[in-house]
Amino acid sequence: MIGCKGMSIIFLTLVSFALLFSQAHGVAVMSIDLGSEWMKVAIVSPGVPMEIALNNESKRKTPVVISFRDKDRFFGEEAQIKGLRFPKQTFSYILDLVGKSIDNPVVQLFKKRFPYYNIEADSKRNTIAFRVDENVVYTPEELLAQLLKEAKKYAEKSADQKINEAVLTVPGFFNQAERSALMQAAKLADIKILQLFNDYSAVALNYGIFNAKEINESARYIMFYDMGASSTSATVVSYQNIKTKEKGYVETHPQISILGVGYDRTLGGLEMQVRLRDYLGKEFDSMKKTSKSVFDDPRAMAKLFKEAGRLKNVLSANADHDAQIEGLLDDKDFKLKVARTTFEELCSDLFERVSNPVKTALDTSGVSMDVISNIILVGAGTRVPKVQEKLSAYVKTELSKNINADEAAALGAVYKAADLSKGFKVKKFITKDSVLFPIQIVFDRIAEDSAKQVKKTLFGKMNPYPQKKKITFNKNYQDFSFDVTYGELDHLTAEEITAIGSVNISRVSLKGVAEAFEKHAGEKAEIKGIKTYFAMDENGFLNLINAELVSEKTSVESEEEGAFSKLSSTFGNLFSGSDDKENGDDKEAPKDDEKPVQEEPEQAKENIDSSEETKVKNETEPSNDKGENKTEKAEKDKKVTLITLREPIQVSELRLGPQILSEEDFSASLKKIKALDDFAEEKIRRDTALNKYESYIISARQNLEIDEYREALSETEYDQIKTAVNAAYNWLDEEGFDANAETYETRLTELEDLTKDFYGRVSEHRERPEVLKGMVSLLNGSRSFLENMRNLSASSEIFTKVEIETLEKAINETQEYYDLVVKVTSETKRYEPVVHTVRKIANQMALLDREVKYLFNKAKIWRPKQEPLPSTEKPSDNQTSTKDGEAASKTTESDEKVEKEESEIKEEVKTEAKEPPASEKSDDHTEL
Repeated sequence: MIGCKGMSIIFLTLVSFALLFSQAHGVAVMSIDLGSEWMKVAIVSPGVPMEIALNNESKRKTPVVISFRDKDRFFGEEAQIKGLRFPKQTFSYILDLVGKSIDNPVVQLFKKRFPYYNIEADSKRNTIAFRVDENVVYTPEELLAQLLKEAKKYAEKSADQKINEAVLTVPGFFNQAERSALMQAAKLADIKILQLFNDYSAVALNYGIFNAKEINESARYIMFYDMGASSTSATVVSYQNIKTKEKGYVETHPQISILGVGYDRTLGGLEMQVRLRDYLGKEFDSMKKTSKSVFDDPRAMAKLFKEAGRLKNVLSANADHDAQIEGLLDDKDFKLKVARTTFEELCSDLFERVSNPVKTALDTSGVSMDVISNIILVGAGTRVPKVQEKLSAYVKTELSKNINADEAAALGAVYKAADLSKGFKVKKFITKDSVLFPIQIVFDRIAEDSAKQVKKTLFGKMNPYPQKKKITFNKNYQDFSFDVTYGELDHLTAEEITAIGSVNISRVSLKGVAEAFEKHAGEKAEIKGIKTYFAMDENGFLNLINAELVSEKTSVESEEEGAFSKLSSTFGNLFSGSDDKENGDDKEAPKDDEKPVQEEPEQAKENIDSSEETKVKNETEPSNDKGENKTEKAEKDKKVTLITLREPIQVSELRLGPQILSEEDFSASLKKIKALDDFAEEKIRRDTALNKYESYIISARQNLEIDEYREALSETEYDQIKTAVNAAYNWLDEEGFDANAETYETRLTELEDLTKDFYGRVSEHRERPEVLKGMVSLLNGSRSFLENMRNLSASSEIFTKVEIETLEKAINETQEYYDLVVKVTSETKRYEPVVHTVRKIANQMALLDREVKYLFNKAKIWRPKQEPLPSTEKPSDNQTSTKDGEAASKTTESDEKVEKEESEIKEEVKTEAKEPPASEKSDDHTEL
């Protein structure tokens, strides 16, 4: 297992544009791995390549739990604790409920697992909501939004800056309605989603960036088996280097392709924990310790659920363990030894389902088990020994555990976030996801007064995305509609098909069809049909781009006209920035049948230009001018030009199934969340102000009884401060705990103003002895240095007489100031105003220190003058001039060097001993 520090060394080449963007611009990005039970947050910020953000308890993962108590709100572990007392107001496993109607089997299973919740149908949106009391209702989107907002706070605290952009992981089997609901929850949390990233794709990316050296031109196949709290998935992934052409250059990049996916939406650690909880509950009831049943008490059930979770984890490493709960029901304790074999018997049917996702993944990928090089375990559920045993027996190979099972998705997603952001640059790693649920077009074909339903697959099972496609309608001459639905789902179990919910995605209506046909008929053009364009974006959303009527007509031009037309078209495309790449792939189907769906190039533009565009086809064969007359030659020089006409069709789309929040409901949800946020912020402010005020009062009461503080107070001051402090203490004890933050802050300011001078004097008396001790040390050292200066001056010319006198004067003045401070301090009462403050003493010391440093540095760089060397021979005139010039040159260079060093020292000394502000100058201050 490799940590995120190894990530930065091995593969990540994040380059922050910190010089271009300040922290206020929000350079950092984050990822949120939102699971059913836990969420992990990762960040990338300038100077921090990748790391997991810690929560308020300094832990790397946070329970996805939110709890309410009156207007108070709690998250994570704190919410779990509150949930033991108030289970009806504590919500968890919320992710499983988004985008689902009340009759969805997943919702019904949730109600069975947690019967104490009041879940009601939202008939307006065909979804659900939690009713807390008569006036308070929360939708799953609102609850998730608050959790996402809390995750954002963790990221911002770790990055020490605002963060607005994120990649959010999502279960790969989430359909259109579920993804839309999750996207809206992020919008409520004020988070800009860079991409909804399938969780298994994030894990695959994390593995790929650590093992980039193993990727080459040959495909390498890996299977990831992920068992989480609520669901299990198996994913077949291929890794391969591919060549891409960007900006005219061919480059090689690693690519991840999702080839096959199998999953079980209800197989996970939660179901095991629920079964263990129910077993413990039955055992407690069988003990007959009370006449009540534990299943009728929400608090008792919450306690059993927590203990079942602990027991499940312990049994993964031990053969047996004691379940123990104090005061489970009616103050009756509960203790029971549970063996691992008992736990495995309770979940025997679940363990038989372990291999099903693997089988589905292999079937949908078309890859056999023989070519899979590794099976890598992900998710906490894979730590259960029986799960590993069943999986290993099915795949008949060793299971790998070489990635961080908890954090792989979060780190893979934050790498994608850095790639998608504008503030960082990362090594390119292409990811190709795949469609799990086929999408088809359903419409009625009317022929001879009869209607026949036609189905055309738009995106097939495991089609890669993002991708664009189009479909052509050849026999619709009037306004018509068609439905977009999920296609054949035979590869899924019956339970999963019902869990998807409504198979209808949307109804698309086209208007103005007859008018468009009439317009093109007037152009004497051949109708090619109505083309409708769709796109599956990187978030897994199906989007309708537009629809248009397409027809073609021909015209004959001379060679000169054709060349001019072609040149005009070239210039037109140049300035319009469009070349309509769709035309190149727009092959028409026979008129007696519908054209199967055709793929669009990935880089095709999203908005189809409705202007006329031309395609020139040169049908003129080579001719021999010999023996031909001018008329024949002119006919052969003519070219046939094919003109494509496009007419936009008005199109509207009605979303079916569970709906997202309307604008009105969205605004109401925003206000509800903002009110909770404001209350939480005010509560934090109030608690902080209360703690500061209370601490100040207690500290002041204690200090008034200490001699050091008592001596710094006059009798009048003592009585005044003691009266004020006691009054504040009594007010806080009797009625002050209900005050607001502003009251505490005002009262604290009043106390601080009253005691400011008093605490200032105490601080001065406490620090002065140490400062005076330092002054004595400085004086002793300065005198010793002065004595050395005098000795050196007698034997050399290092120091001038003025410099020696100046230093001696500074020492004497400092000594006089020291004597004055000692004398005044001894004669002044400790409660009287301080005349010579610590700051003034330090300023006086700085003057002497500056003088000593200057002279010391001068001595350090001093060099004796060089005497001319004696010569026995008289040099020639040329030699004399040359040597004299060299000597003069060396002397000049030496003098310049010394002068330069002295100048730098003086400047350095001036910098080190800056003059204090005018307001702080004293009469004793001496200027040099």
